[in-house]
Amino acid sequence: MTALKNDRFLRALLKQPVDVTPVWMMRQAGRYLPEYRASRAKAGDFMSLCMNPEFACEVTMQPLDRYPQLDAAILFSDILTIPDAMGQGLYFETGEGPRFKKVVSTLADVEALPIPDPHKDLGYVMDAVSTIRRELNGRVPLIGFSGSPWTLATYMVEGGSSKDYRKTKTMLYDNPQALHLLLDKLAQSVTSYLNGQIMAGAQAVQIFDSWGGNLSAAAYQEFSLAYMRKIVSGLIREHEGRKVPVILFTKGGGLWLESIADAGADALGLDWTCDIGEARQRVGGKVALQGNMDPTVLYAKPEAIRTEVGRILASYGKGSGHVFNLGHGITPEVDPEHAGAFLRAVHELSAQYHE
Repeated sequence: MTALKNDRFLRALLKQPVDVTPVWMMRQAGRYLPEYRASRAKAGDFMSLCMNPEFACEVTMQPLDRYPQLDAAILFSDILTIPDAMGQGLYFETGEGPRFKKVVSTLADVEALPIPDPHKDLGYVMDAVSTIRRELNGRVPLIGFSGSPWTLATYMVEGGSSKDYRKTKTMLYDNPQALHLLLDKLAQSVTSYLNGQIMAGAQAVQIFDSWGGNLSAAAYQEFSLAYMRKIVSGLIREHEGRKVPVILFTKGGGLWLESIADAGADALGLDWTCDIGEARQRVGGKVALQGNMDPTVLYAKPEAIRTEVGRILASYGKGSGHVFNLGHGITPEVDPEHAGAFLRAVHELSAQYHE
């Protein structure tokens, strides 16, 4: 086991002292980087990139090689690997995003779904994790991840992306038995999938609840948070002699921070609609916070980016327990130089808060 040369990300998630606020970016390996676009062209398409451990490793390492300020690597994969392994037939339409050949519409459809074995059915992800971990050689920690059951269910019921989640929400109210069974199967699948990633070398894991914020308060508790809580309770929380922190991120979940903080994770991801200082007051010392700059700030000039970084750091205030990140993924049109200015600003401006 190679010792970590930079563990401030893991330390901050556990609210231990750090020298500067650690930083990484959601979708940090992505289309804004010319080197990523070259790798994707070489691989042929997005799924070929995901399903080849060497390519997945190559693109995971690209932002780290470009930006020495990054304090974590995140596995290059897709949240829809689990539905694909359940036999839904994932494919990507140019300009349309992900699509499934099969959709889930009835209780019988749900009952027919298998729970995938992470090593047999998703072995390419486990191979990617171990390959990346070996290549990192202790440079920074590796984050594994999955989509939340609610978010995965929306894709499976809608057959792809959706603006209003009409089919899924109709199932929620008309056929809750079917939806609960689907969410339960997904929770089991996500738990074993993330535990597989941890055993393969992931040193922290994040659950992306991308669409939980589109639910009513009552529906969020019953159909999203309850299943994330179930996953968290089933995760391996210590491996290789150190804790494996868990991050929950519900986009649009700012209204429910106290409930999310009670779900048992170590950290909450915040989107940009929350004030991070107010969020810190609301959840107290219960969890660390990750976030939460609006990704579109990266279109602005470096001086404006630096100002916004400074504002968020000041809002959080002194002490550990903050991992700086964007409030959602970096977008393809961002200038890589602006991303670099953002990362440098976090380290340069945050030291004063950790004296």
